[in-house]
Amino acid sequence: MQDMDDKLRMIVMGHRRIRINKQLDIEAEEPKTEEKKRKRNSAGPHVNRKGKSEQLVLDPKVTPEVLMAEVDNIAHEEFQVNEEVKALTAEIVKTIRDIIALNPLYRESVMQMMQAGQRVVDNPIYLSDMGAALTGADSQELQDVLEETNIPKRLYKSLSLLKKEYELSKLQQRLGREVEEKIKQTHRKYLLQEQLKIIKKELGLEKEDKDAIEEKFRERLNGLTVPKHVMEVIDEELGKLGLLDNHSSEFNVTRNYLDWLTSIPWGKYSPENLDLRRAEEVLEEDHYGMDDVKKRILEFIAVSQLRGGTQGKILCFFGPPGVGKTSIARSIARALNREYFRFSVGGLTDVAEIKGHRRTYVGAMPGKIIQCLKKTKTENPLVLIDEVDKLGRGYQGDPSSALLELLDPEQNSNFLDHYLDVPVDLSKVLFICTANVTETIPEPLRDRMEMINVSGYVAQEKLAIAERYLVPQALTMCGLAKQKAYITPEALTVLIKQYCRESGVRNLQKQVEKVLRKSAYKIVNGEAEYVEVNPSNLQDFVGKPIFTVDRMYDVTPAGVVMGLAWTAMGGSTLFIETSIRRPLDTGDKDGSLEVTGQLGDVMKESAKIAYTFARAFQMKKHPENRFLVTSHIHLHVPEGATPKDGPSAGCTIVTALLSLSLGRPVRQNVAMTGEVSLTGKILPVGGIKEKTIAAKRAGVTCIILPSENKKDYYDLAKFITEGLEVHFVEHYDEIYNIVFSEQ
Repeated sequence: MQDMDDKLRMIVMGHRRIRINKQLDIEAEEPKTEEKKRKRNSAGPHVNRKGKSEQLVLDPKVTPEVLMAEVDNIAHEEFQVNEEVKALTAEIVKTIRDIIALNPLYRESVMQMMQAGQRVVDNPIYLSDMGAALTGADSQELQDVLEETNIPKRLYKSLSLLKKEYELSKLQQRLGREVEEKIKQTHRKYLLQEQLKIIKKELGLEKEDKDAIEEKFRERLNGLTVPKHVMEVIDEELGKLGLLDNHSSEFNVTRNYLDWLTSIPWGKYSPENLDLRRAEEVLEEDHYGMDDVKKRILEFIAVSQLRGGTQGKILCFFGPPGVGKTSIARSIARALNREYFRFSVGGLTDVAEIKGHRRTYVGAMPGKIIQCLKKTKTENPLVLIDEVDKLGRGYQGDPSSALLELLDPEQNSNFLDHYLDVPVDLSKVLFICTANVTETIPEPLRDRMEMINVSGYVAQEKLAIAERYLVPQALTMCGLAKQKAYITPEALTVLIKQYCRESGVRNLQKQVEKVLRKSAYKIVNGEAEYVEVNPSNLQDFVGKPIFTVDRMYDVTPAGVVMGLAWTAMGGSTLFIETSIRRPLDTGDKDGSLEVTGQLGDVMKESAKIAYTFARAFQMKKHPENRFLVTSHIHLHVPEGATPKDGPSAGCTIVTALLSLSLGRPVRQNVAMTGEVSLTGKILPVGGIKEKTIAAKRAGVTCIILPSENKKDYYDLAKFITEGLEVHFVEHYDEIYNIVFSEQ
């Protein structure tokens, strides 16, 4: 018994099994309240139903009730010590020994239970009780063993509990061993690292972490001309870094911020090559044609020479796909000896890609232009912003508006990135943007850029590009030598005219590669040692021609006129067809016009204007002819599956209506473009080069252009305009005299 101040701890041991039949309620002598009675009942002795020693803690302040009951002694059934009992007894003893071997704590419990002086090993009854008492089984399982009077069955149940305990001890030992091994390895690694740090520190090979970080950042700034306001921010952040704990999140944020601040090449420029002759050679070597672009770059170099220094500019190359807008930017960087960086903004919806994230966000980063400076290690790289006409707009803001500061020569000398939060000078960067169409570029953004039209190529230019660049590149890609395969110029010409009519040369490159791939297959397969592709066998390599005719009408009938159209893929001929929808109305009812051909809103309005003007013009020229006034006319633009829009078909529609009205076809091999006003003025249009190329490809000998487009026409190369009769007109009267002349 152990005295614990106001409590007593007592160890009791059960000696025999009893069954309570009836509890006797005997009151103590002194009267007791219900509350005291409840306390005494709660502090009364507990019957040990498991046959195990139990500690009872009694409160001396409460007088306990005497618990008395009528009981019966439980005797076990008679049994014989047969082979089964001996085997069970031996297995229980073996299992107990195994458990003690795995967990020495059980040894003390076994010794305590054997203090009764009995030889437990020879007594199956005591052995079964001791085996069950050693286990930490559930109360129900222990009660089951306690109530079992059949000794062999009790031995079996006790053995089952011991086996479970043994398996649990094995699992516990394995887990403990694994955890201990892991802790040992971690602890050993930690000790070795700490020892290594101390050794390096003693030898002067390594400084404290923060000192090493600060020294690394200071070393990066050596040789750079860091602006004063930036240096103040760097010093302040370094001071803050020294006060922060290495494992805090703020420490990592500050460290990353300093890493970016010190990675920017402050005041570091790559020396530019301002030799005009060399630049011209490099540009000619890489690209054929593109005279406007090359002239502009040579002008840039000339101005830089006279100024004694370079300045940044924002150029925008726009034109159809596949004409070399992106690839020439790399050539310009090589010609100027500037570092080259390209990023595409097609479909970009997040402003942070340009202006950077706030440092408070997890995973914040600067914008693309700051990443460019870090990568190129100069403050005067050539940056190509690709697909600027395909900028998206999302819930994160409008990227086209974010580009305004970046691409404004008046503002980008103090460009402010959200992450860096210090002004960065971008005035020496040469920005080049590319686009397919200019209409989708927002006007404020377009205003900040110098627009340079990179138009498509005519057949002669495509042939030269194929011979100089595309065929040699494709031969290398296909692993063929010049002595193994050859495409004749005649085959290339057929390929250009009948398969690849678009303005660019990307599709032509694919077709050339296709021809050479099939040639490589023939050579490897042993079908031929040398392959020559000519017009006679070209179809074996690329299939049937896609374009077999150059124009829809060889001879245009009355009511049909050839117009000229511009598309993102280049120029094309566009026929306007008119026909009587219903017979001539002899009454005074007004006529009508129905328009088909999947025309856009602008072109539908052009048709309405042309219809109104044509009626007025006819009444003026031929008052007796009321055909357009009273007839129901159908106007159609073929290729109805292709959407068509744009203000350049007005004069063509007027001519078609007048041709139908007069019943006279217009002059053959003539094509025209220009918008007409309600009073007959011919308004200027765009895409003159593409339209002229399309007219010449279709065999047109005479073209009619607005007079305000003279400059665009005279800028064209001689081989494009050669053999063309051109008329520049200001009013529709001039067109009428040309197309309806007696000739």
